[in-house]
Amino acid sequence: MNIIVLVKQVPDPEALVEIAASGKDLNIEPKFAINLFDEFALEEALRLKEKHGGPVKIICLGGPKAIEALRTAIAMGADEAVLIEDESFAARDGYDTALALSRALQKETFDIILCGRQAIDRDRAEVPQMVAQFLGLPHVGVIVKLDIADGKATAESSLEGTTEVIEVGLPAVFTAQKGLNEPRVPLITGVMKAMKAQIPKLTIDSLGVSKDAGEKTSVLRYLPPKKRPAVQFIEGEPAQAAAEIVRILADVERAI
Repeated sequence: MNIIVLVKQVPDPEALVEIAASGKDLNIEPKFAINLFDEFALEEALRLKEKHGGPVKIICLGGPKAIEALRTAIAMGADEAVLIEDESFAARDGYDTALALSRALQKETFDIILCGRQAIDRDRAEVPQMVAQFLGLPHVGVIVKLDIADGKATAESSLEGTTEVIEVGLPAVFTAQKGLNEPRVPLITGVMKAMKAQIPKLTIDSLGVSKDAGEKTSVLRYLPPKKRPAVQFIEGEPAQAAAEIVRILADVERAI
């Protein structure tokens, strides 16, 4: 079984992020990590490999720093990795990202494509579906369980408080949701292997994708989140404090 995992390098959740003076860009502290949901996808690929055999290959679109994410994936147990290196193209919208990834996938042989349900930097949850559309493949999203047998996949998809069980023929695209598994910590032997690994690079031009293809969306401006009001401590005896809370909710917040 040939499995491909699409990963994205994103700012570390603890990295500082500020809106640039233009309002159209972000200043992000240079601390990066593999996208959280892509880690679930990678772990599931490794578990399928251990059960059914076959290689796991990682594909990433990003700048030169994204090679670190690919080395992390190899350290976890992936067999191969490819970087589509183009920092400016990687910063474009989901349509262009999906187009580049699908062109790279057209050069591969695979049974399963696994991705995270969304990237935690932009939270748009759009690239996997468009990759499936470009490739003409079925797509099952936000999976929390995946079983493979007889050329078919049975997936449990978590949807708005319920679970839907879907059977689909392979090849197909699946997006991983939290709860699917618990990603492993790389062993030191895996880290050493990753440090020595030769990771080939592709260019946007080599994939036949025009840099003038044109984005489908554009950022008008970024807005900071609303500041939370200061915490208010209510002092006094429990009965008095409770009465004061009710008064605030009714008279100030108009919540009751």
